[in-house]
Amino acid sequence: MHKMLLPLDLPSFLAQASAPAGAPSGSGSSLMSFLPFVLLMAAMWFLMIAPQRKKQKEHAKMLAALKSGDEVLTSGGIYGTVVTVREDRIVLRIGDSTKIELAKGFVQTVEKKSDSDKKSD
Repeated sequence: MHKMLLPLDLPSFLAQASAPAGAPSGSGSSLMSFLPFVLLMAAMWFLMIAPQRKKQKEHAKMLAALKSGDEVLTSGGIYGTVVTVREDRIVLRIGDSTKIELAKGFVQTVEKKSDSDKKSD
């Protein structure tokens, strides 16, 4: 019967494979075998990781610029007006007499800046 190939056996299976008869065996061929992996990691960095880091920096800058009077949208889908900004959280007015307190990180976008910002521009 065939022995089931386990993921742990894969490296030993690949190590037993011999090189073609005419191929030189040396450090150059092993270096070339890692080239696709290096190219894959570089492509993943430029296509996925770098844009995400840029987006995180822009979000942090937006959170640092929050002021009282800004109209925001939370990640939960709640629209409201910022009443108070603290170091790690904000107080948001979502109705005539309804205020909630939430962490700054839950602010998704700033819909409208406060009127005091428009006058100073």
